[in-house]
Amino acid sequence: MQKLLEDKILVWQLKKDSKEALASIYEKYRDDLLRIASSLLNQKAAAEDIVHDVFISFVRNRNSFTLTGSLKAYLVTAVVNRVRNSYKAKSISSIDESAEIESRQQRPEHWIIHNEQTQILNDALEQLPIEQREAVALHIHGNMKFRQIAKMQEVSIKTAQSRYRYGIDKLRSLLDGKVTL
Repeated sequence: MQKLLEDKILVWQLKKDSKEALASIYEKYRDDLLRIASSLLNQKAAAEDIVHDVFISFVRNRNSFTLTGSLKAYLVTAVVNRVRNSYKAKSISSIDESAEIESRQQRPEHWIIHNEQTQILNDALEQLPIEQREAVALHIHGNMKFRQIAKMQEVSIKTAQSRYRYGIDKLRSLLDGKVTL
């Protein structure tokens, strides 16, 4: 409840052209949105572009925007829709590394291992059907409940759960001990 109130205040301040409010919203949600976009795209640069595009659109439409629920859910939905649109437009053709989003506080040898494991995981994620990949990324990286995922994907809760379960099972099969989580 406190986050919702805090977000409502930030949106109100943003409508009053507060640069600090925009910076706060961006800092608060950027990493989560990047993780989700990167999980869906397996392309760091494209993920960053999509997140930035979402924020630009959000700022441009701030005066007509009304926060009726979770700001994070709104922004996640916007990111997922942009990813879907990029697939439809076939504007993403090459695969790139997306590991830089995770913690920057590890020692170099941990970072190298983490980068390799993240790349292996992202390559496996890419092999999932997009619906399963979305369900896995939104549940794990977006901390979204299956009810929210079902609403976003316009399917039943059982279907969202099944997509997640099938995605996780396929990842286990594809990875078969290659990555330690």
